[in-house]
This record gives sequence, C-alpha cells and structure tokens, in this order.
Amino acid sequence: MPGVAWLLYSMLVLLLLALLGAALFFWQHTPARNKIPRAQRRRVVALQQMEALAKRLRQQEPSLDPKPILELPLETLVQKLQDEELSVESVLCSYLEEALKVHQEVNCLTDFLGECEEQLQALKKLKKTERGLLYGVPVSLKDPYDCKGHDSTCGLTQFLEKPAAKDGVIVQVLKAQGAIPFVKTNIPQTMYSFYCSNPIYGQTLNPLNLKKTPGGSSGGEGALLAKGGSILGMGTDTAGSIRIPASFCGICGLRTTGYRLSFSGVSSAVKGKKSVTTVAGPMARDVESLALCLRALLSEDMHRLDPTVPFMPFREEVYSSNQRLRIGFCETDGFTQPSPSMARAVRLTSRLLQDAGHQVIPFSIPHIKYAVKHLFEGGLFADGGATLLEKLEGDIVDPCIKGMINWLRLPDLLKCFLAWILKYTEPRASQTCEEIRGVGTPKKLWEQHAAVQEYQQKFIAKWRFLDLDVLLLPAMDPAFHICYSEIGTDIASYTGLYNVLNFPAGVVPVTTVTPQDEEELAFYTGYYGDSTDKNFQRAVQGSVGLPVAVQCIALPWEEELCLRFMKEVETLAKNHSGPK
Repeated sequence: MPGVAWLLYSMLVLLLLALLGAALFFWQHTPARNKIPRAQRRRVVALQQMEALAKRLRQQEPSLDPKPILELPLETLVQKLQDEELSVESVLCSYLEEALKVHQEVNCLTDFLGECEEQLQALKKLKKTERGLLYGVPVSLKDPYDCKGHDSTCGLTQFLEKPAAKDGVIVQVLKAQGAIPFVKTNIPQTMYSFYCSNPIYGQTLNPLNLKKTPGGSSGGEGALLAKGGSILGMGTDTAGSIRIPASFCGICGLRTTGYRLSFSGVSSAVKGKKSVTTVAGPMARDVESLALCLRALLSEDMHRLDPTVPFMPFREEVYSSNQRLRIGFCETDGFTQPSPSMARAVRLTSRLLQDAGHQVIPFSIPHIKYAVKHLFEGGLFADGGATLLEKLEGDIVDPCIKGMINWLRLPDLLKCFLAWILKYTEPRASQTCEEIRGVGTPKKLWEQHAAVQEYQQKFIAKWRFLDLDVLLLPAMDPAFHICYSEIGTDIASYTGLYNVLNFPAGVVPVTTVTPQDEEELAFYTGYYGDSTDKNFQRAVQGSVGLPVAVQCIALPWEEELCLRFMKEVETLAKNHSGPK
C-alpha cells in the first residue's frame, strides 16, 4: 500500500506541475493572444478600405480595362504617366484591384496605406517639371519599412500597436520622386527565415506553386510582384532576404552595398549587426525596373535626409556600357552542393555569356567553410541569439522558426555538449563552444569584425589578381516546400556570404526546373551527406516548372555594374531559343 500511495502522490505532483506549466505558458502568452486578434481585425478593416478606394476610382472610369496597364513594363508605364496617356487614378485602381486578388490567393498583404489617396490628389496638382522619376507609380513595401501611423511588425507582437511617428527615409524619397506606396507585405516572424509565416498574419504562399514558399524574408513582396499585384517593391536583405524570394518567385532583386541606401526608418528584430550587413534594395519583374528605382533613390534627397549615406548619383555610363566583361564563374561555392537545376542554370548562363563575347574565368570561393560557419553564422548570432529571444518574450513562436528558437533557448552548457557531439556526427559543424554561446564581449566583437575585414580583403585580392569585373554563381533554387523540416542557416551560403563581404548582389531568372533536373535530384547527396543536405534535397523536390535564377555579384559600391551584368544575363536568357 505505501508503494501505491507514493505512486499516487508522485502522479499528483506531476499533474500539478503540468497544470502550473500550462498556466505559466498561458500567462506569458496572454499579451500576444490579446494583440494578435486586434492586429488581424485592423488588417481586415484596412483591406476593406483598400477595396473601397478601388471602387471609388473605378467609378471615375467605369470602362477601365486594367489588363493592358498591368502588362506594361515599369519604364513604359512611367513614360505613359508622364505624357498623361494614362491617368494616375487608372494605374492605382488597376494595382489596388490586382493586389487584392493576389492577396486572396496567397495571403501576402499586411496593411493598406490609406494615405495613398491623399498623395494621389497632391501629385495631380504638380506641374510637369515638378514630377519625379516615379511619378504615379504604385509601390509595395516590405513590412519593416516605416510609414507614418502604421506598424512595422517584423512578425513580432512586441512591435504591434507601436505605429511609426514618421515615414522612413526611403519612403520619403520614393514619395518625393512621385511614387505612391500603397501596401505593406508579409514577412516571417523575426525575419530570420527562408519561409514567410508569422503568428499575426499567417503563411504566405508561392503563387507559382501553392505548396511552396515564396521565400524569406521579403516573401510577401516576392509573391505580390510575381503575380502582378505590384510593379515595384522594396525589400531588405540580411542573408539573401531579397534574393531568395526573388529567385523562388521568378523575379529580379538587388541587394545593395551597405550604406548606399539609407536604412533609417526600417525596423529590425536585431539591430546593430556589424559582421553581417542588412541592407535595403528593390525588387521588380525585370532589371530595367531595378535600375529605374535606383536612379530615383540615389538622389540628393537621400543624402539630405540621411547624411550618413554618401551622395553617389546613379552612374548611367557604367550601366549603359557595352564593354566586354571578365566574369568569374562558380558552379558551386564548395560548401552547399547546388541542386541540379542550380548548377545547370549557371552552366547555361556561362555558355551564353561566352557566346556573346565575354570572358568567363573559373573562380573558387576561398575558405568557404570558415566564412560560413565562423563569419556568417558567428556574425548572425554574435550574442548567442539573446536579442532575438528577447524580442520573442511572451510571443507565440511560429512553427517555421521553432527549430531555430528551440536551439537558441538551450542552456549554454547543453549547446556546447551538443556542438561537441555534432563535430563527429555532422561534418559541416565546426563552431567552438565560445561561438555557440556568442562572441559576447566588446573585445570579441571587435575581433569578429576584424576577421570579416581580413577575409573581405583576401577575397578582393583574389578578385583583383584574376582581373575580374563581376562574378557569376548560383542563386538559392528552386522554391522550398512550406516550413519543410529544419533547414539550418548555413544552407544560405550562396547568399549570406555577400552580406558578410558587403558586395552588391542581384538575381535574375534564367530557366525553369526540368523533369531531368527532378530525376537527377534523386541522386543528390550534398557535400557532407548530413541532415542539412538531406533536408535541402527534400525541400526542393516537386519543383518542375518553377523558376531558377543565377546570382550576379560586383565589388562594393558598384551597383551600376552589377545591374549592367544582370541586364546582360536577362537579355541573353530571354533571347536564347535552344535547350534551357
């Protein structure tokens, strides 16, 4: 009997502990549970206001056919607006209606910027000589771009109900150039994810395949642009957050050099990162649109509003040059084995460039494992993830990032023990216990930053030795299945490296996944044969017909050359009639 009594007593204690744990969990998440429904209701109201504006504008032009407007490339649309062949109302109405349709399909919008109606009326009063380069162009913005009176959430409940006091610098410059910001788009929680899901606004789907993700963290932008609900968008990029959604959705995107564009008035879950540069950049359906956007942004207004940004106007002579290029060529970075479609896309582009008279020189990435594991991941989690976890306190963690967050929440001692085991079971794992915990002290942070600078100089020295103009390598392709398993941050080696180096980098779609690519994927093993390689293989399966891009890289401050190279790749890929 004493044994039975002890068993009953133990079960009662365990039950009480479970109830206490559940109560504590519920108490911790109460603020989130209260804020999220309010945010969701605000979005419903905002989208109703968006629909109402679209109806009012349509009443002014009942016979408006939006299809011809939506099919226009940005360059042509701008010209027709300037020449008054199209009215600002008809263009905004067309994109309001289309954006709402796209949102119904893929859940990509987080907010409607109702002030766009007032801005439209102000634009109509301008003289022709006062109109900016983007006069009347509807522009979509990724969630973290500050717009007066609107939240910039980063998918976090902590950032809800804290509307921006003023527009961010880039938003101000866009408006000064005549653009009409009209919606904000969805992002993954914390914006540290390849996916596009958060507990506030839910999961965004890839419009090209609803079983796939549009990518992260600028996934809402990628989805909206790919489906034609916007003609020009602004994203941000920490580890490929512009380039991954652009490649997954079959559009173009540019990661600019840090500080070429202002980052003032752009929210972030983790600010102050020095070793991995987060930047702003444009996303659009073609390269010319990216160039036009950059021409508009690189104005005196940018430097006046943010003096920390150097005044460097767009160099037209570089972008429009026809000079033959010396192109470094990488089929692989040597760390992440490219999928069959990734490798084929780079080989195809290399061949097209050679046939067009450009020189293509083999290039290998120096010390890639060190750069990814120690510089990229070490810089991304320099504080051991403490700031990220702080932002998630009291929040509901989205399933797509739960694996990463669970790892960061482990006690340091257990992390170190697991890291020691992983060295023997996961060949790519190489971080020290100190790096797992985060570099922490100011001295260590300085050493980390110095190591990045040293690596950058070695990389540039190799580039200069080969006398290269630009670099061609794979983008991250094709699109992953939604929230597929646990794909670690190091799979972003193809994109994250250039945030460490702080090089401008853009992606251009050149082909699509073929049945043969899918067949070859069955034999994919990766370079390490570990869980990361296996998860990557599974994540990209079932992608026949989805876009595949390549990545174009230039040296710091050479955005115009990067765009010129992207334009060349885009033109050659479009004109290519042979097997892709």
